[in-house]
Amino acid sequence: MANTPPVRQGTTGAYFAQAVASFSIALATLTVGIAYLHVDGWIRAFLGLGMLYTVTSAFTLAKVIRDRQEETRYTSRIDQARLDKLLSEHDPFRVDAP
Repeated sequence: MANTPPVRQGTTGAYFAQAVASFSIALATLTVGIAYLHVDGWIRAFLGLGMLYTVTSAFTLAKVIRDRQEETRYTSRIDQARLDKLLSEHDPFRVDAP
């Protein structure tokens, strides 16, 4: 069975920093926008709760997608290991006589 190196994720530090900065700027500008909106406090509170719900839902969705990708990766590696084992044990010149 051949030893395959683990699959390396391609996320760099710069990509991570850009994603964090983008999320922070978007959240901050939305918060400031809701705070300075010329409406009643109840409407501002409703929009703030909607924003928090959207943010937590986005984190949950990202986690579910990541978990599904990891599960698929591990399943395919297990299937590949089984196939490698079968191929290494197979002898094409062996004859099974009854």
